[in-house]
Amino acid sequence: MSEITVRQALNDAMREEMRRDPTIIILGCDVGLRGGPFGITKDLQKEFGPKRVIDTPISEPAFTGAGIGAAATGLRPVVEILYSDWITLAMDQIVNMAAKMRYMFGGKVNVPIVIRAPFGSGGGNAAQHSQSFEAWFNHVPGLKVAAPITPYDVKGMLKTAVRDDNPVIFFEHKRSYQLKGEVPDNEDYTVPLGKAVIRKEGTDVTIVAYSMMAVKAEQAAEELAEEGISCEVIDLRSILPLDYDTVMGSIGKTNRVVVAQEANLRGGLASDIVAQIIDRGFDMLDAPPVRVGALNVPMPYNMGLENEVIPSVDKIKQAVRKALSDR
Repeated sequence: MSEITVRQALNDAMREEMRRDPTIIILGCDVGLRGGPFGITKDLQKEFGPKRVIDTPISEPAFTGAGIGAAATGLRPVVEILYSDWITLAMDQIVNMAAKMRYMFGGKVNVPIVIRAPFGSGGGNAAQHSQSFEAWFNHVPGLKVAAPITPYDVKGMLKTAVRDDNPVIFFEHKRSYQLKGEVPDNEDYTVPLGKAVIRKEGTDVTIVAYSMMAVKAEQAAEELAEEGISCEVIDLRSILPLDYDTVMGSIGKTNRVVVAQEANLRGGLASDIVAQIIDRGFDMLDAPPVRVGALNVPMPYNMGLENEVIPSVDKIKQAVRKALSDR
């Protein structure tokens, strides 16, 4: 095992897959010479050349559409959106083309494209560089959506996504790139889409989260343990498909649930997860589910105000106490 950052895990995953499969290409703004704004694709163009690591014009619709066309005709593109906020510019290409092309051609055309999208808040990036749009894509049939947070999961799931014959939106939290963790030295390990992991076992409340909120949920659980509250923390890792077997198995033990997301609370993924939990196991619940999410306002530039908007460890702890308030 080696300890590496999330940034290195992403770079290693793409490098290893490109060595394995010559049909894999990378497209995006500054992904070549510069290695991307976060350094994720650093030195890949040096090894694989400008025909496989392609610096594109600043036009998300153009290079995302080019990637979709390349996928439909035999390549396996990895497209990088500079900030996930700008994925809005390529919504037609993703939602109306990539997601539906296989269906429209009666299964005769695959679209094996991965669209990497740095998302999330923190760091004072303001309203146009701090958004989380994962719920939008959860709504679209034909897509898969991943949001891992540890180096182990990031590397293994990106390799899985690249090998998948369907379009995958791969959300990476911008504040996670420096997080460190162990990964196997074996280059060929993968992590499946659609399988959650229990980060911490507990008996009183289930906390369901993903991406950076899974990290905060684990911290909240550790602090609540000092108060005698036992939380089970589930990191979804994959949003679509979503592992409801693990979620419901945990709720069957704790009978209480908190669902946490970093996105604005209104219309978010937490609402859909709660609805699914009620549909699948209303009788398991001893208390109403509690949701945690960002305030329904644009993200402020001011760091103090941003911290008030973003869900915090303390807000997760408050939600857990609310779920236990009738005991």
